[in-house]
Amino acid sequence: MPTRTPPQLPAGVMRAVVRTLVRPVLGPRVPVGVQRRWLDAVSATTPPAAGVDRRAGELGGRPVEVMVPEATPSTGAVLYLHGGGFTTGSAATHRTLATHLAASSGATVHLLDYRLAPEHPFPAALDDVLAAYRELRGRTDRPERTVLAGDSAGGWLALTAALRLRDEGSPLPAAVALISPLLELSGDDRRPDRVDPMLQPAWLARCAADFAPGRDLRSPELSPLAADLTGLPPLVVQVGGDEILLEESVRLAGLARAAGVPVDLRRFDRMWHVFQVSAGSVRESTAAVIALGETLAAHLSAH
Repeated sequence: MPTRTPPQLPAGVMRAVVRTLVRPVLGPRVPVGVQRRWLDAVSATTPPAAGVDRRAGELGGRPVEVMVPEATPSTGAVLYLHGGGFTTGSAATHRTLATHLAASSGATVHLLDYRLAPEHPFPAALDDVLAAYRELRGRTDRPERTVLAGDSAGGWLALTAALRLRDEGSPLPAAVALISPLLELSGDDRRPDRVDPMLQPAWLARCAADFAPGRDLRSPELSPLAADLTGLPPLVVQVGGDEILLEESVRLAGLARAAGVPVDLRRFDRMWHVFQVSAGSVRESTAAVIALGETLAAHLSAH
């Protein structure tokens, strides 16, 4: 019997849902615990991709959800780092995106439950990512076919982990995939909040303060845009045209290309921050994740 395709919402309707149900909760005055529970509950309505087996696992001492495409020979492994401003986000909020990425890339996707701030400030989350990446490479038959990927704060973690690995002389991933990455924790160069239906600058500022209290947010240690990007693997970047983090992705692409790093930057006009989490429910979101998965499959097969 053919798989029944779930109904697709118009992008404009989902945009209104995000502005109504998500944006007010992602504010500086809402307690972190409330934000976590609300985002988990809202995300429970999104349908996972068909034909992907979900399993529980562990990497680097942290839980992971492992998404294995049932009908496609694995092209490699993806370590996926969810967003949420370093303070929220979970397997529940990003499970759907991860299953669609597994289905479109043919890779096994490992969705990492890294430690969150403010309970566990920097460098706890980054330490978790590096430990998980090293263990994942050690487990696979083709360790060179490993990708680091993440959205928003998870994008910061993916890029910063790649910089750490390069500095250590450790094996690098085949590619680094970033969805709407949060790259400038200080927010000094962030454009005014005019059209973004999800993010508020004040919330991002609180998240950064909770993540790295008392630290210089403009230092190369915490600002990938201030770091030397030479020697990084190819970057695959997706960003919405209507989000306040757009310019950070554009700046990253320019700096990386100047450093000799291949960059595939795709801007999706009239789309919001990490709209890809609506894959399976919104046609544009599904198409974006399919495009990302196909690009990562090409990078993995090249190795």
